Amino acid sequence: MNDAPIGVFDSGLGGLTVARAIIDQLPNEDIVYLGDSAHTPYGPRRLSEVRKLTLAGLDQLVQLGCKLLVIACNTATAAALRDARERYVKMGIPVIEVVTPAARGGAATTRNGSIGVLGTAATVRSGVYLDALGAVPGIRVTQSSAPKFVEFVERGETTGEAVTAAAKEYLAPLVEADVDTVILGCTHYPLLTGVLARELGPGVRLVASSEATANATYSSLVDLDLLHSPRQPGDTPKYRFYSTAPNPEFSTLARRFLGPEVSGVEPLTVELEVEGAKSARGVAATTENEERL
Repeated sequence: MNDAPIGVFDSGLGGLTVARAIIDQLPNEDIVYLGDSAHTPYGPRRLSEVRKLTLAGLDQLVQLGCKLLVIACNTATAAALRDARERYVKMGIPVIEVVTPAARGGAATTRNGSIGVLGTAATVRSGVYLDALGAVPGIRVTQSSAPKFVEFVERGETTGEAVTAAAKEYLAPLVEADVDTVILGCTHYPLLTGVLARELGPGVRLVASSEATANATYSSLVDLDLLHSPRQPGDTPKYRFYSTAPNPEFSTLARRFLGPEVSGVEPLTVELEVEGAKSARGVAATTENEERL
């Protein structure tokens, strides 16, 4: 199992921020990334539906031989974490999520005790961050949903008048609550940090889960003695990136969000069956050399 890949699941491209952090902290590990572009965005969906989609995607990563699973999506974590751990941990496959690391980071960062959570509609409705931060004394949490942000990111639209107008609207409740820390409760949102930081001002700190999630991944592999064995010269890590739907922009956006080069885009059928409906043919982008990223 040591030389099996780490599996990273997300509703689309946002989890590439988590994959990037894992690659940086664990440069010897192989990565398999699956983005459910056929059903993105997850935010407007019922949590029961997100749960089915998430478990179907994680099942696919298990079939691809992954030794550890990372749910790189806040909405998917809120919907399916308990079921995922019950299903896969007994198979010897640990499951890492993004909510707890982000909540801990927010609690450690705030100076005035007022924390904002910016998330998808489903994440906000679930109250997962309220639960995660509820036990911390002196913390006040204000939530706001940002339904358009995932669609912006999936289109590669991270600046412009429409993005700025949406940011002003979604951040207004947080500004009114005088938050000094904002948890980015969706892995797509770090790709919008420019506009978010500008609208919130220099006194507000942004907390993303990517680095902390990578730390948790490292710790789990060490604790379970699952780190990749030492590589021989010329044996470079392999990174495979899958999407559950055709996306002509996949490779372009993957290069932009993950790194300068993701090469070798090829078709691949990835089946996610939910309520009798299967996704369309997907695409896979692979790169053989981490140094090129």
